[in-house]
Amino acid sequence: MKVFKFLLVFVFTTLMVIGGLAISNNNFDVLRSSARTLYGQNTLNLVNQWINLIEEISPLPDRDKLVYVNNFFNQKISWVDDQEAWGQEDYWATPLETMAKLKGDCEDFSISKYITLILANMPNEKLRITYVKARIKKGNTTVSQAHMVLAYYPAPLAEPIILDNIVKEIVRGSKRRDLKPVFGFNTGVVSAGAGTKANSTNPANRLSRWGDALAKMKVEGICLPGEACS
Repeated sequence: MKVFKFLLVFVFTTLMVIGGLAISNNNFDVLRSSARTLYGQNTLNLVNQWINLIEEISPLPDRDKLVYVNNFFNQKISWVDDQEAWGQEDYWATPLETMAKLKGDCEDFSISKYITLILANMPNEKLRITYVKARIKKGNTTVSQAHMVLAYYPAPLAEPIILDNIVKEIVRGSKRRDLKPVFGFNTGVVSAGAGTKANSTNPANRLSRWGDALAKMKVEGICLPGEACS
């Protein structure tokens, strides 16, 4: 059994109402204004680089999109925990907030990569933001701790490819034996790792932060399908 095979468990209806993101109807003027007004010229410069990236990779094959997006955030954003970045125990930042801070935790990396790929016309059903238990070496010991990665599925039942901020190289899930999936989600579904009860980690409680982050993105200037940013 492949490490990252997921079973569809239920549709997260609240997020289905929110729907997927799309580059159509995004002229990004509102986002640029938000970046400049809230965070200043340096953030605006980085946001412009990000927008250029989205526009340049949109026509490329999926694999190229994964590489460009993974490298963009792994190179430009530094890992810190939420206490250092936001003074909170658990905060889910938008891509704009992450680019303004130039730092974030694993959730912020995964969310930013996911949103970027969706805006670059990656089909939503191919992506899962995925909670895992990661075995991480600390000194002479190995500990298990919560972590988040982005999983790309080339086909519904295919082995996923993993984008991570700890292991920088994009690899197949079967190569990441240090990771045990707990649950994955996007804007439409929540899925649980094989042998894992979906409600054992209270995904609905955690995903309330996801809904909050999506709502913030709309205000900042990332448009939903069929809507204009205002």
